[in-house]
Amino acid sequence: MNLYIYNTLSRKKERFVPLNCKSVKMYVCGPTVYDIPHIGNARSVVVYDLLYRVLSLLYGRQNITYVRNITDIDDKIINRAKELKISIFKLTHETTIKFHEDMSYLGCWNPTIEPKATDNIDVMINIITSLIQNGNAYSTDDGHVYFAVKTFQDYNLLSRRTFDSMILNTRESSELQKSYFADFVLWKPANADNEDIDAVFDSPWGKGRPGWHIECSAMSYKFLGENFDIHGGGADLIFPHHTNEIAQSRCAFPESRHALYWVHNGFLTVKGEKMSKSLNNFVTVRDLQKQNINGAAVRLMFLSTHYRKPLDFNDKSLNDAKNIINYLYDTIDSVNGTAQQQDNIKAEFKGNAFTVEFISALLDDLNSPKAIACLLNIAKQIRSQNQSKNKLELTQALLYASNLLGILHNYQFIKDSNDVKDNSDVIPHEIDLLIAKRIQAKQDKDWNLADKIRSQLLSNGISLTDKADGTTSWKVIK
Repeated sequence: MNLYIYNTLSRKKERFVPLNCKSVKMYVCGPTVYDIPHIGNARSVVVYDLLYRVLSLLYGRQNITYVRNITDIDDKIINRAKELKISIFKLTHETTIKFHEDMSYLGCWNPTIEPKATDNIDVMINIITSLIQNGNAYSTDDGHVYFAVKTFQDYNLLSRRTFDSMILNTRESSELQKSYFADFVLWKPANADNEDIDAVFDSPWGKGRPGWHIECSAMSYKFLGENFDIHGGGADLIFPHHTNEIAQSRCAFPESRHALYWVHNGFLTVKGEKMSKSLNNFVTVRDLQKQNINGAAVRLMFLSTHYRKPLDFNDKSLNDAKNIINYLYDTIDSVNGTAQQQDNIKAEFKGNAFTVEFISALLDDLNSPKAIACLLNIAKQIRSQNQSKNKLELTQALLYASNLLGILHNYQFIKDSNDVKDNSDVIPHEIDLLIAKRIQAKQDKDWNLADKIRSQLLSNGISLTDKADGTTSWKVIK
């Protein structure tokens, strides 16, 4: 089985060949944690979670290093911290926890490594220093450091923009000390009030903070090396962010190729416009949770459109996804005894004809709409079968395929929901949120909080099981 993925660098679908099949490396641009994520942000996370699952199927999860960064220092964060009169650490720490809770609701696996920008300032300074020494960057009298784009001849390789077109789309700049209009910032000097919110770091060029683009170059290098397999992000990052990343990284490490495959997902739109907070046309993940909408339905809605295409969010698309999820649950529940066999599905059904068709769809540039059609075909076959053995085999295939898509991540949650409502003060969608908070508490070594959450759930009839892969499952105890 081979994965074919669209590479923005070549503008064509290519067979994926990792540098080392025993150590597959992927970097994805993560959230800027100044506020809770909207569902446009979440779509990107779900897309790369699906890619992570497919890579894990092909090469083994233990052989995948998936790095998704946390941007915890930038203009939006500084402005938000000033507005709230709190430190950037307090703001970003609290917002990161909420981000993890929201992604847990959507059934996303945790990345292998999730570095924060502020923990890697030293790496950024070292790379900037190398760029200056190599003649690719320069400092100015006011404390800025800029990358000189004319020193990298392949600067427009990813975006395929011309400098003339960039001039036409450039606003008048106040950065008067730049040598060339397209040069971008690597280091910014501190403003007088930035120290009040802990947004200042020491550097050879004075107190300040890194530019956005250098953050990802530094973290991908530190955790994946000079060369790695896949770099992912939203289509809006092709220019300037990913264009600038390539320039920085390849100039800092002249013998490197940086990322081999560049993968970009399309926008989530509302009435044809990109969903964004600046346009005030956004819906947060928590807005949907408050409506008690199953996270699997939201995830399915994202996957119902190919990841490279725009997805327009509306009531119909969400209701269609909810109906499909309910149809799948009803199909599974109609076959007695199959849910207990979920743990053995993967090994038993890798060669099943239905799952082969399903997997083939995902290996074709993550064709999730076709994969969902395969799921519905399996469900249809289950409902038409009379023999229990055939129903069982097909149901196992359905569960295997659904779990690979991540849409039945909370199957037990749905089955137990009535029991939870009858026997506890905890409503179903809050259980996953409490589990996410407990996982974060354990990562922060806050054992008292972790134990408190376990006890709270246990007192409400919910038993937790911590698994070796770092995830936690739950069940209702009678």
